[in-house]
Amino acid sequence: MRLGERIQTGDWKAEKHVPAIECPDEVQAGKPFRVTVSVGKGIPHPNTLDHHIRWIDVFFQPEGGKFVYQVGHFEFSAHGEAGGTVQSNPEATFSMQVSKPGTIIALSLCNLHGLWESSREVKVTG
Repeated sequence: MRLGERIQTGDWKAEKHVPAIECPDEVQAGKPFRVTVSVGKGIPHPNTLDHHIRWIDVFFQPEGGKFVYQVGHFEFSAHGEAGGTVQSNPEATFSMQVSKPGTIIALSLCNLHGLWESSREVKVTG
């Protein structure tokens, strides 16, 4: 069995586990741009000790390229411990830059429902 066979996909507007990727549709080559990846944007995901998102990984696949490159790994470690004193929300905002068009891929892990993936194409000008 391959890991890819265990990754679930869907539309974040209809499924609370799918990472939502927010970024410009088109960016300038070599210029930083902001990306926000979150789980639960359209439908809130539980954030309890028993049911939560543990992490989100972000990758970039250049158009026509053979390899996928990891851009970032974001862990969420607080899920209501100590009587709900602190909780981390499964959302990360960062900046990145690319020189070629390609696809941003986000992968999230729910402790109960496994791995979920989404992607978004980015065009490049200049």
